[in-house]
Amino acid sequence: MSPQALDTDNVLIVEDEPKIARLVADYLSGSGFTPHHLDHGDAVLPWLEDREARPELILLDLMLPGTDGLTLCREIRQRWPQVAIIMLTARVEEVDRLLGLELGADDYICKPFSPREVVARARAVLRRSRAAEGIDNGIIEQALSLDEDGWRALADGQDLGLTAVEFQLLRVMMQSPGRIFSREQLMDHMYRDHRIVSERTVDSHIKKLRKKIAEVWPEREIIRSVYGVGYKYQPEE
Repeated sequence: MSPQALDTDNVLIVEDEPKIARLVADYLSGSGFTPHHLDHGDAVLPWLEDREARPELILLDLMLPGTDGLTLCREIRQRWPQVAIIMLTARVEEVDRLLGLELGADDYICKPFSPREVVARARAVLRRSRAAEGIDNGIIEQALSLDEDGWRALADGQDLGLTAVEFQLLRVMMQSPGRIFSREQLMDHMYRDHRIVSERTVDSHIKKLRKKIAEVWPEREIIRSVYGVGYKYQPEE
């Protein structure tokens, strides 16, 4: 089996509070998932390394004994990018949210939470990550598709006429549907020479990209703004 293979519907819960871990595991089991549980940060990477196939999703507590959740998130995202990550946190400060997104978390759930919410958010993240698996260096089989070789974006087969920068912005967001990208993150992908541009430049390119998509799909909004944070690609259900 490929080292990047995933155990479909297997979920790893990394949580040091036993009651929370048991409750979440029970609800996941009742919803068709197969949960596994670790209660110490230092155990996570060895556990993942020993498995022939990784869990499809990790519910990762921010505050853990041993290695903390943010450090683990960074390491997991670098080594196993296909694994989806939802952070569990009681720290709701905006800086923690942004830091987690920059490290690659797919979503957040703030404590206290309903276990039903955890199941719903897990399903939503997995839907997005499974949709993203179809993206490779060829043409994406979606109503909105990317021709990587021709640097073209096609909406229902119609060429949107994107510039190179607009294509890059759309491409990076489509690779992680639902993930929020800060303007700074998007700037890193706009120009290969890493020239310095302002956040307003990002907004301008996003505005033009949206306009070109709206010319073909006037009723759809697939590039969405997240106030105070950035933008995300959100395909319609």
